[in-house]
Amino acid sequence: MTKFTVNDRPIQYRMDPATPLLWALRDASNLTGTKYGCGTGDCGACTVEIDGEAIRSCQISIAAVEGRFVTTIEALSPDRSHPVQQAWAAENVPQCGFCQSGMIMAAAVLLKKNPNPSDADIEAAITNICRCGTYPRIREAVKRAGRILRREENVAAAPPPAIAPEDAARAIPALSPNND
Repeated sequence: MTKFTVNDRPIQYRMDPATPLLWALRDASNLTGTKYGCGTGDCGACTVEIDGEAIRSCQISIAAVEGRFVTTIEALSPDRSHPVQQAWAAENVPQCGFCQSGMIMAAAVLLKKNPNPSDADIEAAITNICRCGTYPRIREAVKRAGRILRREENVAAAPPPAIAPEDAARAIPALSPNND
């Protein structure tokens, strides 16, 4: 059994210790915000925070995470109030949205370490691939999130989700069991 902390909750997985963290998160814990992109660690769609570092979850086994602390996009801020999420919305970064959770997690880790990153700092820390090519907006969103963190700027809040994630299955008919 592999034990570690995910989103501030102790977790025990009864899975092969060689299982990539990505699949434990998505399949066993139903934390589907962490995306499968390439499976080779190149795209970054699966980026999570592990002990303060941005890590590609497809490239690390659950055995290697034993005793560590993992944060996924679901725990960054359930109400979308994190400065990176606010800046992402304010800069109109999302297009297809596939890379977003990994990008946001990489940006959040960068800004914890360096709340005033240069363009070079951003490019070095966020090597994720955006299929839509929104890199200029991503860079501006990271800088804006830094200004928000440093209390130099406020943004009009992005709207909170209309429903709590834990209530989604009960409220969305396609996700609810068939009661016929």
